[in-house]
Amino acid sequence: MIEPVVDLAWVHAAGARAVLADVRWYLDGRSGRAAYEAGHLPGAVFVDLDRWLAGPASPAEGRHPLPDPAVFAEGMAALGIGDDDMVIGYDDAGGVVAARLVWMLRATGHDAALLDGGLSVYGGELTSDEPRRPRAMFTARPWPAGRLADIDAATDSSVVVLDARDPARFRGEVEPVDPRPGHIPGARNLPCRDNLAADGRFRPVVELRERFAAVGAGADTISYCGSGVTACHNLLALEYAGLGPGRLYPGSWSQYSSDPRRPVATGD
Repeated sequence: MIEPVVDLAWVHAAGARAVLADVRWYLDGRSGRAAYEAGHLPGAVFVDLDRWLAGPASPAEGRHPLPDPAVFAEGMAALGIGDDDMVIGYDDAGGVVAARLVWMLRATGHDAALLDGGLSVYGGELTSDEPRRPRAMFTARPWPAGRLADIDAATDSSVVVLDARDPARFRGEVEPVDPRPGHIPGARNLPCRDNLAADGRFRPVVELRERFAAVGAGADTISYCGSGVTACHNLLALEYAGLGPGRLYPGSWSQYSSDPRRPVATGD
């Protein structure tokens, strides 16, 4: 399997073997599809997060639960992504959204990686032309239990649980979308956007290892965020740093905070 993060030179060298996937999505309601149509990397297909990378939202499951594997498979097949394709995901936010697609593919045994730096590193001309890839064969595979954590596992004090959200949301100072502010008691804040350097690319591996070591993160670490999307960025960074795959809590804070019986922590 390829590394979880690749640069633009790697993509150019791969040529037609790599399928570019634009996974732009915005918490503020802006249209990722409209952004894609306004300009995207040549040859890139648009992957609709809400349609293909998440199931129906509910308080019981969260805002972006994992979709049924058959739904994910249908989306990939319809976009012309097959079982043997290498998929390179990108967005305009350093990969924090595209990480969801890449994690889903890698967790089910497919070759996939984030384009380091995303849209910002591409110096060429963007296009509004949408490629017409023929329908592909993409096999539905169950989500591997060993790569997932449920709401009870995320409250296990013996496991390192990372919250990928920005510090203000972790501390409970602001909460723009979910029922209650704060975080899961015992969780440690490791904002996913801090995996990136000032230029939008991933920090060097040695720095990533230092970040994870500071919070005791390792192969069995559980990652969550608001809805299970940006949490995948921490998991890919963990893998990129050579520290293991970790586990995703898909329901994340949107599920946890919807249950009034669950205690909430605030502050650092």
